[in-house]
Amino acid sequence: MRHFLDFEKPIAELQRKLDDLKAQPGTPALGISWEEEIRLLESKIQEAQRQLYSNLTPWQRVQLARHPRRPYTLDYLRLAFDEFEELHGDRLHSDDRAMVGGFARLGGQRVLVVGTQKGRDTKENILRNFGSAHPEGYRKALRLMKMADKFGLPIISLIDTAGAYPGIGAEERHVAEAIAVNLREMMTFEVPILACVIGEGGSGGALGIGVADRVLILENAYYSVISPEGCAAILWKDRTAAPKAAAALKITAGDLEALGLVDAVLPEPLGGAHLDPEATAATLRQGLLKHLGEVQAMSTAGRLSARYAKFRAFGHFTEPDSKAA
Repeated sequence: MRHFLDFEKPIAELQRKLDDLKAQPGTPALGISWEEEIRLLESKIQEAQRQLYSNLTPWQRVQLARHPRRPYTLDYLRLAFDEFEELHGDRLHSDDRAMVGGFARLGGQRVLVVGTQKGRDTKENILRNFGSAHPEGYRKALRLMKMADKFGLPIISLIDTAGAYPGIGAEERHVAEAIAVNLREMMTFEVPILACVIGEGGSGGALGIGVADRVLILENAYYSVISPEGCAAILWKDRTAAPKAAAALKITAGDLEALGLVDAVLPEPLGGAHLDPEATAATLRQGLLKHLGEVQAMSTAGRLSARYAKFRAFGHFTEPDSKAA
């Protein structure tokens, strides 16, 4: 059964009427045939969807990025990749189930895939820690990426996390250091690296596996230094100002592409990836293959130089004119 978000209530009401009509064939009140009334309702739903999803606010896109039925990393590994073999453990502390990784095939070639993984229900969310990795998760990802670099295999990361786990245990095991080491090491790997934000891209938790030659993002995903709620709590002292914060942060795919922070936006089916995971996975696969081919065509030295320049160019600042002062 489809799960509707709050802003989708107009569509939900039309869908309920359509379901009731299909369940109880009878004489319609409009003086037309039962089949014709169904077609009219379906047409209204399509038009309502077109109008709604063509004019989504940044906050509404954040809600879609967090949709409970949205495809996660393991879903895409099943739908867009072949022969995935998961590897476990960081060889230092434990196996973090919020971070998954292993070898797979993409378009016939071997690749390494790492990604953050959320859960579908309470039990799985506890197992996956709601997609927020501990330091051992980032160290596991780094161990696997080093293996891929050793054997000359491209690295693909799928990002979907609200952020790294901020608990006391994670701090005791140095989560900030683990992320920082990943940033440094990913900048030096000689193999091609692609990253795609498939849902939430929260703060350093996302960037810890996000240093790449090409950074892609799904249409309704977001990538941000802080969650809208966290930003609202700091700037407006009120978490209910999250919609205002989402707009100010410029965290949607379109804004990020315009700012040059992502390289390409991958379209989703109308209404979001959760309505057609197979089609979204096909789009992701095509996008990854396209950009992987382009990056593989570069020389190793050129690829490393471009990767470094790419991230050094992020952010802009101005200095006051000393003479004017």
